[in-house]
Amino acid sequence: MIIEAEDSSHHIAVRLLHVEAFPSPAEADLVDQLRRDGDASISLVAIAEGRVVGHVMFSRMKAAFRALGLAPVAVAVDKRMQGVAAALIEEGIKRAKADGCEGIFVLGDPDYYRRFGFSAGAAAAFESPFAGPHLMLLPLGDMSVPSNAGQIEYAPAFSTLG
Repeated sequence: MIIEAEDSSHHIAVRLLHVEAFPSPAEADLVDQLRRDGDASISLVAIAEGRVVGHVMFSRMKAAFRALGLAPVAVAVDKRMQGVAAALIEEGIKRAKADGCEGIFVLGDPDYYRRFGFSAGAAAAFESPFAGPHLMLLPLGDMSVPSNAGQIEYAPAFSTLG
């Protein structure tokens, strides 16, 4: 498997992947909108057997420090439980850190994202419509962020999700 930056030649395959992976096209539409709005910061694909088998996107967020939001992640049905999502997330985290990002937020399953260092406790003091036990933060650098509280906002495209 090869992980590389998404480019326009991957767009159709990425859209189909998200449509297949989720119960509605909402996540596929989100990816398209984040691209159109210029809010996609890191977008990676996993290629295996000559096809796109995974995708992850990190988008810009408003916060008191340089932050990204991790979402969405999709993996082809026949490639799930094989480490594709984990490899994409780890590479995205590595690239975010190298680019000077100070923290990454994710809204998801704490049991899954804890393995990457995300913590609901680290995000607990941040104000967001998504606040709660599933909002997590991964501080980058020295495992801290410049501000431990305040308002955070995902890119505007996220407001279309239910």
